[in-house]
Amino acid sequence: MDAAQRLAEQCAEAMYTRDAAVIAAGILIDEVGPGYARVRMRVRADMLNSHLICHGGVVFTLSDTAFAYACNSYGLVTVAASASIELLLPSREGDELIAEARECSRGRRSGIYDITVRNQRGETVALFRGRSHQTQQSIPPPTGAAQGGAS
Repeated sequence: MDAAQRLAEQCAEAMYTRDAAVIAAGILIDEVGPGYARVRMRVRADMLNSHLICHGGVVFTLSDTAFAYACNSYGLVTVAASASIELLLPSREGDELIAEARECSRGRRSGIYDITVRNQRGETVALFRGRSHQTQQSIPPPTGAAQGGAS
C-alpha cells in the first residue's frame, strides 16, 4: 500500500470515530482512496417521508458523507462550500444505497467532486456535486470512540 492510500485510510478512520451523524444514520465506509470514497446505508423506516419513500435529505446526507470522505483524504480538514443534488428515483425501506464519490478537480484550496448514488439493483438514485474548501488544519488522529466502519 502506498503512502497516499494509507493517509486516505487514516483520515477516514479519524473522521469516523467523531462522526456521530454518520454513525447514527448507519452509514458504513466501504472504501477510501485519494480523492475517492464509497459509502453505503440501508434505508430504515425512520428515514421515510409521508409518501413512504426515503426522505431526500437522507439521500443528501449519504451523498455528502461520500463527498466528505473523498475530499478529506489528503490529511487536511476540508469542508463543503456548496453542493447540489438531483434526485432521480425513489428509495424504499430495506433498499441499500451506495454512494460513490470521485474527485473531478482539486486545486490548492478548492475541489469539485461528483457523487453517484445507486441502489442494490445498480439503478442510479441520485447525482450530487460538491465543491470543497480546504483549510490548512490537519485532520486530528482518531479519538478511540466508536471503532469500525472505515476500511
